[in-house]
Order: sequence, then structure tokens, then C-alpha cells
Amino acid sequence: MDRVKETLERKVNDLAQMLLRRDGIVIEKSADHMDELQYASERDLAIQNVDYESAVLREVRSALLRLQNGAYGVCDDCGLAISPKRLKAVPWALYCIQCQETAERQYLSRGECDAELPARAAS
Repeated sequence: MDRVKETLERKVNDLAQMLLRRDGIVIEKSADHMDELQYASERDLAIQNVDYESAVLREVRSALLRLQNGAYGVCDDCGLAISPKRLKAVPWALYCIQCQETAERQYLSRGECDAELPARAAS
């Protein structure tokens, strides 16, 4: 579990550093309308990245709390153990692969496939 804790803490530090760098969100002006559209598109992408990184940071911090409370590795939905293979791939996973897939199918069936998955489905 010490290795897991180190991995999660390293991820928290990496994400926190990434979130400090927000140069892509700067509003740039240009005389050329096409350049303005390009800048706006790049800014929107940078904002989406910040949103995603913030959500992952919350999930990683939550995993550290679960580790501390003895609930790490237990699916928050069905209560069964999350497979070691899944935890190795996504150490901050809150759900087992079956519950994760169910959540994603339900989310996508609501017709929101262009939107970012909620925190539950993103882990």
C-alpha cells in the first residue's frame, strides 16, 4: 500500500503543477477574425483540459482518503473488490470495471456523448 500511496501522491503533485500553468486560457486579440476563432478554440480546449485535470485531482485525493480509511480498492457501487489489474491501470478508480461500464452506458444512453463524463464515469 505504500507504493500505491506514493503513486497517488505523485499524481496529486503532477496534477497540481499542471493546473498552475494556465497560459492556454489567456484571451488573445487579433485583427484577423480567423486568428481570433483559432485562439478561442485553443482557449476552449485549454479550459476543457483544466476541467478534466481538476476532476482527476479530486478523484486522486479521494483515493488517498479511501486508502487512509481502509476503503481503498472496494467498489463504491457494488461493494466488491476492484481488480488489482484495474487499480494498477487507474489507481484512483472508485468503481470496479463492471460498475464503471454500466455507469458509462447509462450516461451515453441519455444522449450526452459529446459532453464530458461525470466524475463517476471518468475514473
